[in-house]
Amino acid sequence: MTSKVVLITGASSGIGLATADLLHEAGFIVYGTSRQAKNSSNYKFHLIELDVNQDDSATQAIEKVIANEGRIDVLINNAGFAISPAGAEESSMQQAQAIFDTNFFGAVRMTRAVIPHMRQKNSGLILNISSILGLVPMPFGALYSASKHALEGYSESLDHELRSQGIRVSLIEPAYTNTSLGLNLLEADNKVSFYDQMRKKLHRQMISSINKSDDPSVVAHTILNVIESQNILPRYTSGKAAKHLKNLRKFTPVKIFDKLIQRSLKV
Repeated sequence: MTSKVVLITGASSGIGLATADLLHEAGFIVYGTSRQAKNSSNYKFHLIELDVNQDDSATQAIEKVIANEGRIDVLINNAGFAISPAGAEESSMQQAQAIFDTNFFGAVRMTRAVIPHMRQKNSGLILNISSILGLVPMPFGALYSASKHALEGYSESLDHELRSQGIRVSLIEPAYTNTSLGLNLLEADNKVSFYDQMRKKLHRQMISSINKSDDPSVVAHTILNVIESQNILPRYTSGKAAKHLKNLRKFTPVKIFDKLIQRSLKV
């Protein structure tokens, strides 16, 4: 069988890197992307330059893979970023737009660029890396959760649209993952002194949770299982924490679930 061609955004570290390495080892032809594809020879897979915030860059990356391989079988929209815990009002409109431009519109750009090529082959799989916070929003992470909620709605709608063209769209929902995300969190750019103590407390809790969380290889194996599946579902949680939160949200009465969030964070 011909090896599937996979394109993964944000593949120079974290979940993207773990996924690219695993898929390469599994025999896939893997293209990973980074905004600055330096030292590409250090990677096992092909690393190409891409800024998901730029239309031209998205188109050029897709066309480069198509020119080299003739097709793209799987697109994994993984590029994204988060901000350190903060009140929703503590991010300027510019910062709010930046979060959506990468986390949501970046995936939209890549998807729009790849669909015509997948339709031509009457096959394809688009996996959008969401978050359990796109299903279970938490306080002091409103904009990140909102960007993932948008991705969830977009993905489900798109999956219905594209099935008749041989293309499926699905979501991967991890909880905290032990990556450099915790070291690269952006600070809110419009801080309000009222939130100072809460912000500091939640930041400590977040870093502690990240350090105790699943290795990114857990998410990578979830992705591999989905790609190899014969029956694609709309969404997949990844890791024990994500599954626990999903079940808690699904089976716990609304009032009790609301109190659990308030008590756990002491907000």
